[in-house]
Amino acid sequence: MRETQVLLAHGNGGRQMRELIDEIFFRHLGNPTLEQRGDAAPIPLPDAEILITTDGFTVDPLEFPGGDIGALAVNGTVNDLEVSGADALYLTLSCFIEEGFEIARLDRLVRSMSVAATAAGLRVVSGDTKVLRRGEGGGLYLNTTGVGARRRGLQLGMNRIRSGDRLLVSGPVGDHGTAVLLARGEFSLRGDLKSDCASVAPICRALRAVNGLRFMRDPTRGGVATVANEIARATGLGLRLKEENIPLRPEVQSVCEMLGFDPLYLACEGRVLAVVAPEGAAQALNVMREAGAEPVDFGEVVSTETRVVLETPLGGERLLDELESDPLPRIC
Repeated sequence: MRETQVLLAHGNGGRQMRELIDEIFFRHLGNPTLEQRGDAAPIPLPDAEILITTDGFTVDPLEFPGGDIGALAVNGTVNDLEVSGADALYLTLSCFIEEGFEIARLDRLVRSMSVAATAAGLRVVSGDTKVLRRGEGGGLYLNTTGVGARRRGLQLGMNRIRSGDRLLVSGPVGDHGTAVLLARGEFSLRGDLKSDCASVAPICRALRAVNGLRFMRDPTRGGVATVANEIARATGLGLRLKEENIPLRPEVQSVCEMLGFDPLYLACEGRVLAVVAPEGAAQALNVMREAGAEPVDFGEVVSTETRVVLETPLGGERLLDELESDPLPRIC
């Protein structure tokens, strides 16, 4: 391909569009299903319950320490399926590319998608490309639809949560939101923190064997505090979280203290929040460790209230309300 930037002609359905698709998308994501070049793709599915999810991805900057929008789109789709108890199998992809976007950068981001999809055992089966006029987009937007299969009989959901259940998280929280903030170079802050952008499939698949597993969620936009509030609202129960048990990297803590952010509301992109019956908590922690995670038990579901309460190390309490504004726009 001779051009170094994406042109409007790359979206007109002609030669240049064909070359863009062949030399970028097919080169990295090609497989026998895609190469049929039809308007719809047949996908063989196992005899199981089929789950489907769709999501859009925007992030600024498009590349950040520990990841980029390509890996983010694949892992984000995989994680939505896996925390629902499904094996992620197939992905469709829509790309909205702004005129003037560098071809070399697009190639790099699609290659990142390919690496993430291969690692997750995921096959990209269909896609679409649109080119937006210069100034009408943020460089690159991605939209995905993921299809997965869940074993029949596996029941997960907030409706299964009971008083006394334990809240577990698979590792430090707030890494992604803080890493993206630092990558923007705002507030004259610098750091080596990396996003936790990754597939949570190994953790979720290990947790499925735990007796008493009630619910799983990847705490992306709005972070751990938002998932906790969703649980409280859906169940009519309260949650009590122990601040001293919540894992935070020193870099995340420092940035949040300087800028007035609460790390419990910052996005994670490679963590699992699990709710487990008390008798299954120890087993859940063990299987997560065996899957390479750094899990902790950080809270309990209670029937004595209907709010999310954070217990501080000094014996105080703080209410964690629903998020009213987005502290870090365009992070996933």
